Amino acid sequence: MAKHKQRRVYQVWKGKNVLLLLFLTSSQDPGIVPRNSHPPVEEFSYDASAPHALQFPRVKEVMVNGVHVKMKYCETCMIYRPPRCSHCSKCDNCVERFDHHCPWVGQCIGERNYRYFFCFVASAAVLCIYVCAMCGLYIRLLMNRGHYSVGKAIKESPASLAVMAYCFICFWFVGGLTGFHSYLIVTNKTTYENIKYKYSNQPNVYDHGCVLNCHEVLCKKRKPSKINLRAIVQEEQEVARPQTSSSNIREDEAPHRPRAKVEDDLEMGLDILKTTGRRTDKFSDEELEPATGSNGIEYRMPDSETEIPVTRTKTEIFNEVRDLDLSVSNGAQSSSPEQEQHPDKLC
Repeated sequence: MAKHKQRRVYQVWKGKNVLLLLFLTSSQDPGIVPRNSHPPVEEFSYDASAPHALQFPRVKEVMVNGVHVKMKYCETCMIYRPPRCSHCSKCDNCVERFDHHCPWVGQCIGERNYRYFFCFVASAAVLCIYVCAMCGLYIRLLMNRGHYSVGKAIKESPASLAVMAYCFICFWFVGGLTGFHSYLIVTNKTTYENIKYKYSNQPNVYDHGCVLNCHEVLCKKRKPSKINLRAIVQEEQEVARPQTSSSNIREDEAPHRPRAKVEDDLEMGLDILKTTGRRTDKFSDEELEPATGSNGIEYRMPDSETEIPVTRTKTEIFNEVRDLDLSVSNGAQSSSPEQEQHPDKLC
């Protein structure tokens, strides 16, 4: 009885260890590098007038095993990525020793959880082999117990055949993935590096031999996490912008100035004039002479071949636009001879 219970616990553990490794892979910090809230202005001279791409050099060089390795600047995280670090577009974070982003576990695979990921894939492959073997053995036991043929034994337990076929198909995926990552561990590469430098002749500066590579990836002590998931988020202090004198502001950069409001009203009134079908060729040059005033503006009349300066005060323009709006809503009315002589008095 004790042996039977011990065997049952052992068989259940073979499935639970896969789930445990899956949990460790998806819950561990893959090696996220904390991002900066501001560019590294302490290292380089910061010029706010220069374009963003020209403020900082794109790469820096460091020595790794006697070989120059480039560190690229990440504009999203505003840091210089360490060697073998890359930015994940799915998680939007820079990850140390970035391997790939696995959608099946919903997590990036990096330096701190790669060993759990490899053990998870290898355990899943072993579990598929184990389930296929046990299903085949059970069908064999049915054949020996009742002197059945293979067909009758499968009819007796069709679920065994279905599970065997399912695990056989899954084995080709997880088994191939296990073999591929075994090759990467032996050569001390990552999936990202293997794809990026597949056709390049650059030497692998991180290759120390088969034994040392396996020890570094699987047995080396993990680095502590650089992020604190329980930390309290602090509000960032706004950086004081350089003050600009009012004389340096151009006229077209002031959207709330009174002159812009008057011009907008004027353009609206001209659009309404076009819709009412008024002809401006009846206006004489003498009637449209500009009047003297300090707050008047000049504009171009619609459908005219030459620019005719006309002066309007703010009150006249406002009344003109209001009256024209009312005339459009009530219907276009025929113009009287008195209105033709005085076009500024529309009502």
